[in-house]
Amino acid sequence: MPATNTMPTATTETATLTVGNKTLQLPVIKGTEDEKAIDISKLRGETSYITLDHGYMNTGSCLSSVAFIDGERGILRYRGIPIEQLAEKSTFTETAYLLIYGKLPARDELDQFNHVLTRHSMIHEDMKRFLDGFPSTAHPMSILSAMVCSMSSYYPESLEPHRKDLIGLTISRLLAKMPTIAAFSHKKSVGQPFTYPDNKLSYAANFLHMMFAVPPEDYHVDEDVARALDLLLILHADHEQNCSTSTVRLVGSSQANLFASIAAGICALWGPLHGGANQEVMNMLEMIHEDSDNVDKYVGMAKDKKSNFRLMGFGHRVYKNFDPRAKILKQACDTVLQKLGVHDPLLEIAQKLEEHALRDSYFIEHKLYPNVDFYSGIIYKAIGIPTNMFTVMFAMGRLPGWLAQWKEMSESPNTKIGRPRQIYVGPALHDYVPMEKRG
Repeated sequence: MPATNTMPTATTETATLTVGNKTLQLPVIKGTEDEKAIDISKLRGETSYITLDHGYMNTGSCLSSVAFIDGERGILRYRGIPIEQLAEKSTFTETAYLLIYGKLPARDELDQFNHVLTRHSMIHEDMKRFLDGFPSTAHPMSILSAMVCSMSSYYPESLEPHRKDLIGLTISRLLAKMPTIAAFSHKKSVGQPFTYPDNKLSYAANFLHMMFAVPPEDYHVDEDVARALDLLLILHADHEQNCSTSTVRLVGSSQANLFASIAAGICALWGPLHGGANQEVMNMLEMIHEDSDNVDKYVGMAKDKKSNFRLMGFGHRVYKNFDPRAKILKQACDTVLQKLGVHDPLLEIAQKLEEHALRDSYFIEHKLYPNVDFYSGIIYKAIGIPTNMFTVMFAMGRLPGWLAQWKEMSESPNTKIGRPRQIYVGPALHDYVPMEKRG
């Protein structure tokens, strides 16, 4: 097993920066995969200048050994292991262990980890009363973020940032209780009684059981559906320094407790430009369906430069050729749709769009391939998960990555409280004008 290494390699290369009459030699560091960065840590102290980088697109905020992405080559690895291998051979809980603790677990370690997750899957009965305070119209993401943050009230010892001995237990509690809270938020929205966890079931199967079981009848979890959900969770588990992960790190850098940091990540994920993307795919399919299922019309609009319409779920901001997760999900998507025999007009529209994207020269030339949001939305829809729960599913999957990144941040000697700079562009100095003299 390769050792976890969060230290960059020093290089003899430097970058020269001239500011006024002063010239700096800035060190260049190199990561494991030959990524290079110019270290500007001393720039402001030595020159009084800062860099300006809208959205931090060219700024590395940390050193991390959790995940590696190469968007040009379509590569995603967790702790050095290709996502394709984990999707084929691993489980979500094993992948979570890998991300959080930096190595694949031995059999007894994984058994113990699964045992702890099972033992902590129930939430405090008093927390159920919180759900009574939400209206039936409450979005499950608002419930999820509030409930996760409130967990700090039930485990006050977790508020102490120096209790390193409790981090493992807090991590397990979050992983164990997140599916329960998520399922309960769904039950609240549809007015059904809560279904408690079943210790005999796997992580994904237990969530499906809590989501769909009702007292009047037995509910049997389909193994293919449970495996597809487990696969979805694996593929969403981490994706480097995205918006929500960076939020978890930024909040955690203040030594806020882990529950608060994860709740902040959930809120960041809620945005339609981030975790809400698969929900946007379904909204697009609804729109096409309401327009007489006219797929050709919307494909034409997507290809028309004068049109503002954009196909959701195609192309990716990071992956310039293809999303490696989408390749894996396509097969799972085909398996689930065939197994369930679902006949849904939205899913039929999605399949037609997929056909266009895979054979139309415009889509191929512009590399607008279906991405992970496209296929995940289809699978969620097929297995009966409502659209307003899609982002909650994303949060469940991304939780191990958030936990791993928070843990790495909290243990790093390089961590400082996050404090981005700015360039002020407001009014220059001027005097206060008394009320009676204002025009």
